[in-house]
Amino acid sequence: MKVRKWPVVGVLLAVLWVFVRGAPLTPADLASSFLSGLVVGLGVAFTFRRLYLPTVDVGHAVQGVFAGTLYLLLFLKEIIAANLDVAYRVLHPSMPIEPDVVAIQLRVQHDAAITSLANSITLTPGTLTMDHDPETNTLYVHGIIGRRREAVVGPIRRWEDLLLVVFDEEMDPEDEPPAPEGVREPATADDAGSSPDELRRGSARLGGEDDGR
Repeated sequence: MKVRKWPVVGVLLAVLWVFVRGAPLTPADLASSFLSGLVVGLGVAFTFRRLYLPTVDVGHAVQGVFAGTLYLLLFLKEIIAANLDVAYRVLHPSMPIEPDVVAIQLRVQHDAAITSLANSITLTPGTLTMDHDPETNTLYVHGIIGRRREAVVGPIRRWEDLLLVVFDEEMDPEDEPPAPEGVREPATADDAGSSPDELRRGSARLGGEDDGR
């Protein structure tokens, strides 16, 4: 069901006004704050209605809020698990770390979705977003257990499933990522004849063209 967007924005502004005003938590005060915020909010939303889409899909909006909430909960869970995992590996006598760079073909296309995913990866201990290739829509991620590809890709795919819903992307969570055509696999320590300096230069050139060295 689609409805005009400006009334929805007006109601959201009224709810925001209730929290910003900090009125006492009594029914009369809450109702008064909401009504006064609604009058102003609807006026502001109507005045600036041309700045956003004229209608909103209520069903998708509810799904997006639900998926966004799940995303935050899943992100917090991964943050806690990653902190414990990194602490274990650092404190372990043998320090079981297998760093590597993983190329991940994305399904999300929206800039905000890609940015959210990349930032979530960087904020999670043990992983770091190194680069994004817009031509192939590939994310290059460094992980302390990067040689165990599925251990790195698994949480990222679960986040991406939810972002597909939040940003109303063309692909569905059940869809497979596109074929990795034109994706360059990053250099690793196993590359024959590669010195540490060459590996660092290779990491710096991720997503770029080979310079022949």
